[in-house]
Amino acid sequence: MCHMNTGEVSATKSAGVVGVVGAGAMGSGIAQVAAQAGHEVYLVDAIAGAARAARERLAGTLAGLAAKGKLSAADADAAAARIHAVDAVADLPACEIVVEAIRELFADKVDLFTALAATQPANTIFATNTSSLDITEIAEQVAHPERERVAGMHFFNPAAIMKLVEVVAARQSDPKVLDRITALARAWGKTPVRCTSTPGFIVNRVARPYYGEGQRIVEGGYANAATVDWALKHLAGFRMGPMELTDLIGHDVNYAVGESVWKQTGKDPRYEPTLIQRTLVDNGDLGRKTGKGFFTYDADGKPTDAVVDEDLARRLVGGPIETDPVNRTLAMLVNEAVDLVARGEASAEDVDIAMQLGTNYPKGPIQWGHEIGFERVHTWLRTLDAAYPGGRYRPSPALLDGTVR
Repeated sequence: MCHMNTGEVSATKSAGVVGVVGAGAMGSGIAQVAAQAGHEVYLVDAIAGAARAARERLAGTLAGLAAKGKLSAADADAAAARIHAVDAVADLPACEIVVEAIRELFADKVDLFTALAATQPANTIFATNTSSLDITEIAEQVAHPERERVAGMHFFNPAAIMKLVEVVAARQSDPKVLDRITALARAWGKTPVRCTSTPGFIVNRVARPYYGEGQRIVEGGYANAATVDWALKHLAGFRMGPMELTDLIGHDVNYAVGESVWKQTGKDPRYEPTLIQRTLVDNGDLGRKTGKGFFTYDADGKPTDAVVDEDLARRLVGGPIETDPVNRTLAMLVNEAVDLVARGEASAEDVDIAMQLGTNYPKGPIQWGHEIGFERVHTWLRTLDAAYPGGRYRPSPALLDGTVR
């Protein structure tokens, strides 16, 4: 887990004003990060009183960090004093950047940026924290030239702790805007990676096979959920197995992201959600929060029916690729990452950084590809494609053409 940046970034008098629209968990976290980095932060929310309530919560959070010795009491008080609540978007002062963290509705984001274009100076950056919407399409609906200052600044939850920020370029984004967002993210103690507005960006797109292959192994009856999880944790080094991870995330949330990527890619079979997860969602078995998902949970949130067959896991791993939960998953992760790099949507280095920081993978998928061998990955995928035709397992040409080094 990434650790909180508390005091690595000192307050500076030159720090510009930051606006944050949306005072929920993500918006509040972004406000905290900016305030700790020395910015005056103005928080606004569509719900009356929500921004002021968030400001009070953040003051308590900062005081709590000081009590734990994470930062000085003076710094906590100063950061809290830099957070202000306003009643409406029109009340925001002139900002260096406005980051929106409102609900994931396309029309709402377009309306917000249109309103900001009418009230903010010409050099204010409009950044969206969307995790699933096409930023190019959002920018297209904003009047020219204001659309050129629209870009993505995608934080990961919890924003105050997670280091990764995806800086996402819409087709219309001014390169100088992207450079400014990247510099801001670094000044805020974050690690920025750059990508284009491809469905799911880097992390939510490349991670799809981690969930999908594990679920398909279970769906095919090759091993139960606990055994697949054990194999990926103990034989491949992942922090959590795909089934316990989706139980933690919530199947409604995870399924919705997967379905969004699938639809945005024209229902590419690579991203088609699994029937087993759809059934969990339809049945209301959403994971830990409902007490049941792939596993059943007790009152303390511990699974009561996670029975692992270690002997089976060891037999499957290294055996035929069709039933190998580890190498089948790694092959698809490598393939997805290589394809994304080959399309020019992100660099190989940024893909590996994003997957390690955003998902806690033990290695980046490009690094894994080098270690396994891209030709071997290609062979595995051809075998899988023959066993399960339809396009999900089609190998990327970039595995063999030397595009990724």
